[in-house]
Amino acid sequence: MKKYLLKGRLLLCCFLVLAGVAVQAGPAEAGIFTMSTKDEIKNGKNYARQLEKKFGLVQDLELQERVARIGDRIAAVSDRKDVPYTFKVLNGKDVNAMALPGGYIYVFKGLIDYMPSDEELAGILAHEVGHVAKRHIAKQVEKAMNMQVAAILLHAERLGIFGNLIEMAIMQGYSREDEREADQLGFIYSLRAGYNPYGMLMGLQKLNQLDPTGESDIFSSHPDSQSRVDAIEAQMREAGIQPRVIRGEKSAEIADDGLKLPPLYATYRGNKPYYRACLAAGTLYQLAKIPEFSGDYFILDSDGTYITVLYDTRPVITLTPQDAIANGTALEELANEYVLALKTWADRRKAD
Repeated sequence: MKKYLLKGRLLLCCFLVLAGVAVQAGPAEAGIFTMSTKDEIKNGKNYARQLEKKFGLVQDLELQERVARIGDRIAAVSDRKDVPYTFKVLNGKDVNAMALPGGYIYVFKGLIDYMPSDEELAGILAHEVGHVAKRHIAKQVEKAMNMQVAAILLHAERLGIFGNLIEMAIMQGYSREDEREADQLGFIYSLRAGYNPYGMLMGLQKLNQLDPTGESDIFSSHPDSQSRVDAIEAQMREAGIQPRVIRGEKSAEIADDGLKLPPLYATYRGNKPYYRACLAAGTLYQLAKIPEFSGDYFILDSDGTYITVLYDTRPVITLTPQDAIANGTALEELANEYVLALKTWADRRKAD
């Protein structure tokens, strides 16, 4: 009996060395092993090196700095500050991102090409920070460790099958519960950081449009993606995000109490009408939070082809000749209609 107990202890020690994580005693129902913050950082860093070696980092310093800047702004308002967050861009066309234990967050170049605006990227990065804040991968690793320990004690000869538990957890993907929790936190964090409140919604809507057979594991590929969009929309309503965006079959409108702007029909700079409306509605939400918000600051600027509605120097929406044609009017008239409606809306809000 002593011989078998000693063998079991030796095997258990070998497992702990291979796993490279701390052991903490806890309630039986909570499992045997947990990862300390120190071990999350250590193991996340080790796997981060593997990722960077496998895919390589994008050799674009300006892009790397931009993603890091957005990520740092999100991390600064997150609920978890005990890990040193890092944000980097990996080479690859995949529309994908991932969060490792210890705050190591990566996005692929393909995702940035698909979601080029800072607002969308903020939603993506905030979602990944949410996974780190709630230790989703770390918890999966802990669960896998406990299962493997049980297997070791019963089947000692299987000691050699252990692979990288972090990689296994990433490949397995998140549960629906984890994804919804990361969505919720992603919206909260991006809003706290001052980004467009429509950023998370835009990201989810764009992912809904991806070919399910393509390389796009971000936010997981669960069949309930529409329910997640619905959940974010409900969260936005609860947070009082106005104006709202009304999506038509080929158009999109921006509306609020006392405001209904003419529909947008054209794609501009790669953004379809719905996304143009989301970006503009989010900008108006942010502007309305300014103490001195006033309709007097809405003005127009033209480059000879397009007309942009500005609030002082900040762009709100750019209108195209196609938008005007679809609305049955001239571009100048459409732009003036926008400014008049926004002035009235802003002054009414100020009076209230």
